[in-house]
Amino acid sequence: MEFSELIHTGRAQAELRRGGEAPPLRGTLCVTGHHLLLSPGPQSTPDLWLLLLRSVDSVEKRVAGGSGTITLRCKDLRVLQLDIEGVETTLDIARSIEALSSLESVITSFPFFYRPKGLRLGDAWHFHPPESYYKRVARETTAWRLSEVNQDFGLCPSYPRAVIVPREVNDDALARSARFRQGGRFPVLSYYHAPTRTVLLRSSQPLAGPQKKRCAEDEELLGAVLACVHLGARGFIVDTRSAQAAKQARLTGGGTEAKAAYPGWRRLHRPLERGRPLQESFVRLVKACGDTEQSMDLWLSRLESCHWLAHVKEALTTACLAAQGMEREGACILVHGSEGTDNTLLVTSLAQLILDPLSRTMTGFQELVEREWIQAGHPFQLRCAHSAFSHAHPKHEAPTFLLFLDCVWQLSRQFPLSLEFGEGLLLTLFEHAYASSFGTFLCNSEKERCLCEVRTRTHSLWSALNQPKAQRKLRNPLYVLNPLTIWPSVEPQSLRLWQGLFLRWSRSPESSEVVWEKVWQIVAEGEKTEGAQPTASA
Repeated sequence: MEFSELIHTGRAQAELRRGGEAPPLRGTLCVTGHHLLLSPGPQSTPDLWLLLLRSVDSVEKRVAGGSGTITLRCKDLRVLQLDIEGVETTLDIARSIEALSSLESVITSFPFFYRPKGLRLGDAWHFHPPESYYKRVARETTAWRLSEVNQDFGLCPSYPRAVIVPREVNDDALARSARFRQGGRFPVLSYYHAPTRTVLLRSSQPLAGPQKKRCAEDEELLGAVLACVHLGARGFIVDTRSAQAAKQARLTGGGTEAKAAYPGWRRLHRPLERGRPLQESFVRLVKACGDTEQSMDLWLSRLESCHWLAHVKEALTTACLAAQGMEREGACILVHGSEGTDNTLLVTSLAQLILDPLSRTMTGFQELVEREWIQAGHPFQLRCAHSAFSHAHPKHEAPTFLLFLDCVWQLSRQFPLSLEFGEGLLLTLFEHAYASSFGTFLCNSEKERCLCEVRTRTHSLWSALNQPKAQRKLRNPLYVLNPLTIWPSVEPQSLRLWQGLFLRWSRSPESSEVVWEKVWQIVAEGEKTEGAQPTASA
């Protein structure tokens, strides 16, 4: 199907209202296969306004007299209004935007057509392969190996080709363990904590079922994990479901690890919301933040009733539990829920930020997102199909990655010197996870990205973010390497609403960017002053 078949009217005279203090723009509105653009008249600013149609979450149209209004609610939480001359023209453009913004085909999306200046296809896709983290682990211990048992994605379609596993466990045993785990997600290494020589693992639930089935190879695998540490080592299985939910899962073929079958391991249930409840919490929060007429009391009541900060608290608390087990108790940690592609990744990635100073650097955090979310099989295309404004919310949609970014922002606020990146990077990742010109967040797994040839036919977001011009907006000018573990407070008074995201478009335009640039100037001037000071003579 050609894009032209979906464009009922490609051009019209319109006025764009962007909300806040931004002045309206009037000019010629054009609809293309991937963008909505407005070219102001000769008396206006020469800048061309451009909107990626994929970023449109919902379209509302209203006509009166001889004109109409289209309200576009975007996935990055912007609300735009287009006043268009002509009723039929308004309706045709609205239909065009609705059709083009909801196309499901991956290979016809804009990243496959985007060719920015200064970037070459293939650049930066090699930045964070699984092998790079294995080399880091191999410098600390020889007890682990890089297995290519999933080379053709036949064992686990949501895992990458290569995974890190105990050296003493062969690939045949891994294959049998995979058949005992939902979706084939057998336990693999997520993080090696060198100070205590303990490990963080992730997997999906075992398929014990009502008959309480067992798998000798799966038991052998987790036994080998403890043997990699030292004789008598112990571990905790952090299940992100409630005990009741795990028990119910057994009735449908899932379940938990039997205590008697996994000596040395103890199970802990730390339930985290996922799926529809998390999505509804996000929707309610965005609605509350978009209502500027309410009283402070009502605003605070709505903020509390949406429970978003409660989800932030529970996620950080569970991550702290995993980190504490490794750091203070010298125990290994296995994290899983049901599928192991959502809250499991949320916990393992946050635990690494708490424990690992390298994960808090610019490069390390990019590697963490790539390894623990993208390569680990978080289904971005399903989870981020819509944001907070769409009228249709299928059960597979959930802002789990946004919850992760919010938790990272809480860490950056409580430890303002310990993260090398700032809010700008977190906002950028949020935007690109939902709609992007780059291929980094496309598809649901590495297998799908290989089938769609994403790595050879699209540009990597990491390549763009690591350009010198972009770095100034993304880096934290106050960063100082902190080699220690950072333990966040999860008390209610310590957790704040992420205003930079949820109130981003209602604040004065570019206020945070202005402050950020001012801090950079102060830091730069301070460095010049120190460099100009004469050295003391001997």
